[in-house]
Amino acid sequence: MKLIIAAIKPFKLEEVREALTAIGVRGMMVTEIKGFGAQSGHTEIYRGAEYAVNFVPKVKLEIVVPDQMAESAVDTIRSSARTGKIGDGKIFVLDVAQAVRVRTGEANDDAL
Repeated sequence: MKLIIAAIKPFKLEEVREALTAIGVRGMMVTEIKGFGAQSGHTEIYRGAEYAVNFVPKVKLEIVVPDQMAESAVDTIRSSARTGKIGDGKIFVLDVAQAVRVRTGEANDDAL
């Protein structure tokens, strides 16, 4: 199993969710986060004063999929989250040692 962690622009969340559902991803965890990468924040003007915004709002997706689905899930996130502009996000893929469904006790692929 693989854990896919993706940080994307918030307005792309619904498009990414729909695309992942279409390829068979059955669940995900979503967290609102703030961060910065290559874009290193930006400045905004509010009531005539300029403010530095060092952290940019993002959405973090956490998805656990069987090994054979990982590559297509990453491709789907990449294509549906892409705007072509700086700050589109990052995707990380990690190995998962174990998964257990709390309600039934099913383990690993059966728990997904």
